[in-house]
Amino acid sequence: MRIIAGELKGRRLHRLEGKQTRPTSDRLRETIFNILSYRTQQAIVLDLFSGTGAMAIEALSRGADSAVLVDDSSQAISLMAQNIRAFSLEKKARVLRWNIVQNLNFLRHVQPLFNLVFMDPPYNRSMIGPTLNHLLQSASLAVQSCIVVEHSILESIPFEHPEFELCDQRTYGKTMVSFLSFNPSWPEGHDQS
Repeated sequence: MRIIAGELKGRRLHRLEGKQTRPTSDRLRETIFNILSYRTQQAIVLDLFSGTGAMAIEALSRGADSAVLVDDSSQAISLMAQNIRAFSLEKKARVLRWNIVQNLNFLRHVQPLFNLVFMDPPYNRSMIGPTLNHLLQSASLAVQSCIVVEHSILESIPFEHPEFELCDQRTYGKTMVSFLSFNPSWPEGHDQS
């Protein structure tokens, strides 16, 4: 696994052996970032179910301002911290261990608000809906932030909240990548400028 583009292009990421994490392949990561294009510049990134930290580190390499990487696995946390240190990103990246499916309370009213979110939960475990709900409750998303969800083709995105709009969806083998936009509903007469 390597960083595909940007300041850290070509640098190798440390990764866990075995099946405990399912890192996004270099090819799929490159495809996702090609779709995101300019959105990574100066982005405030949240990487949920982060695993190796590859998505957040790729975003930082491509010009994102900062990133918060979150996972519940102690091995993943240790690995992400190792990757952050290896690339000297300690001032731009924060690694946190948290049970994402339970809640995202630590994000409540965080500043600055996140405008680029990556979600790569374990496949077919019904974690997408609760995570989107927790993101909404955390009040940590900027208007029109982009949420990139990597999931199994067998698992659909639950749209219980109209604030999350599906903008694009691509299939790559057994993986689907869904691009959502966060557009909160404003009270009538509210000035959105």
